[in-house]
Amino acid sequence: MRSKTALVTGAASGIGLAIGNNLAQQGYTVWFSDTQLEKVEHAAENLREQGLKAHAIQLNVSSEIDIANALASLEDAGGYADILINNAGIQHVARLEDFPVDRWKLLTEVLLIGPAMLTRALLPLMRRHNFGRIINIGSIHSLVASPHKSAYVAAKHGLLGFSKVVALETADQNITINTLCPSYVKTPLVEEQIASQAKVHGISEEDVINKIMLEPMPKRSFIEMDELSGAVNYLISDAARNMTGQEMVLDGGWTIK
Repeated sequence: MRSKTALVTGAASGIGLAIGNNLAQQGYTVWFSDTQLEKVEHAAENLREQGLKAHAIQLNVSSEIDIANALASLEDAGGYADILINNAGIQHVARLEDFPVDRWKLLTEVLLIGPAMLTRALLPLMRRHNFGRIINIGSIHSLVASPHKSAYVAAKHGLLGFSKVVALETADQNITINTLCPSYVKTPLVEEQIASQAKVHGISEEDVINKIMLEPMPKRSFIEMDELSGAVNYLISDAARNMTGQEMVLDGGWTIK
């Protein structure tokens, strides 16, 4: 029997790398993709040395050419795309009037249009085999807003609406699409946000962590990688075959207040 195939975007580090490693350990053939080819090649090589199945491809989700190349790679490898993890992300923190227009557009391209176009490209493979699990890595900011993050919040909110439409369009087959919405996870992207927010707000990085990031959470704790991997494991399982178009919130109680 073949191993199921998973494509993970933004897999050079952080959430994407952790989810990709978790899937490979479970026997999936994992395609690690990122704009940083060297890093995903290193991640894939580490897994192959353990006897696991992993590949690396360069993929900028805002590039139609890169998406076409990714699809061609999957087709050449057998034509399967069982699992898609839309994780690639960037951030920029600024008041709207100070927000560079090109940066605002780029965030939307990477966080919303990219996942939509990659999903569009892979859906025919999923339909061909009557199986697909699409998981978008959203954010607490898919549900609530924070100042100085207009592009990020708008894109992450849009991801939920996009997922609901795709859930309706794929309801005739064993295909699901859901969005994980964690509050802050200690990743390189969040580390950069800490420094950016300290500068914007004129406070220390420690105050950013305690007063901006963790204060809204009754649990007052960063979300850990094993929590995200566990959520992914459920969403790709047969037990979640009727869970689609939903958001799974891991926020330490942020949104219950």
